[in-house]
Amino acid sequence: MTQQAQTIQGSIVALVTPMFEDGSVDWKSLEKLVEWHIHQGTNGIVAVGTTGEPSTLSMEEHTQVIKEIIRVANKRIPIIAGTGANSTREAIELTQAAKELGADAALLVTPYYNKPTQEGLFQHFKAIAEAVELPQILYNVPGRTGVDMLNETVVRLADIANIVGVKDATGDIARGSELIKALDGKIAVYSGDDETAWQLMLAGAKGNISVTANVAPKIMSELCASAVNHGDAAEAEAINNKVANVHNNLFCESNPIPVKWAVHEMGLIGTGIRLPLTPLAQQYREPLRNALKAAGIIQ
Repeated sequence: MTQQAQTIQGSIVALVTPMFEDGSVDWKSLEKLVEWHIHQGTNGIVAVGTTGEPSTLSMEEHTQVIKEIIRVANKRIPIIAGTGANSTREAIELTQAAKELGADAALLVTPYYNKPTQEGLFQHFKAIAEAVELPQILYNVPGRTGVDMLNETVVRLADIANIVGVKDATGDIARGSELIKALDGKIAVYSGDDETAWQLMLAGAKGNISVTANVAPKIMSELCASAVNHGDAAEAEAINNKVANVHNNLFCESNPIPVKWAVHEMGLIGTGIRLPLTPLAQQYREPLRNALKAAGIIQ
């Protein structure tokens, strides 16, 4: 395991992939975003997670975005490559590519749409872990994928050496707390739900893989530090309250539609997004703009 992989904790941004209006990747803006996040105190970057639009990037673009983020970060913070797929072979191929590019870890979403059984999920992740010697973080987001990896399955997978963590995006604090207890420190648990992340971190999660960090990296970094490093519930809740309305508004339409609009509103990227995703609907723009203003993110 790389030294960087051992220190994956705190605020980990699920980075947007900047695009021009025609949908082509804006490499210059991507470079600027990585630098901005490092200077704002972001503790790690997920390259081409759900928020980075992997579903509409070609395999070549997918690996190129990972490569560019790794190049710019230059080992200053850990880079986790999103390499999940609903095909085990494709996930192995992407994970192998991420390893060769120098990623510190891979983030592997549960296979979506084809709805494997719990045994299918176990065998899927086991096959990837055995095929590629790279630290791997499992990712359970049933609301998005249509498949729910149960706690017992995660506990089984935790015995595999290079599976080092799990991103729990269920938003269910009781369930997440049970998972943390059941794992007993074998692997790290990360929140994947901005709204409840502070509570899961106080229960023992090691960080938050965040959409909100795209627009509020400093605030999210401070929030994670107060919860993970200091266990300060009052401070964590107070910091979270500053951006609670931002969390809510960033999911008014499917992610990453609202967050890409917000990052554009901040002047950091253009308006590009790929079909079938479309720009944020007009009726959601003012509420999101007001939430960003109230949090001090824009003027």
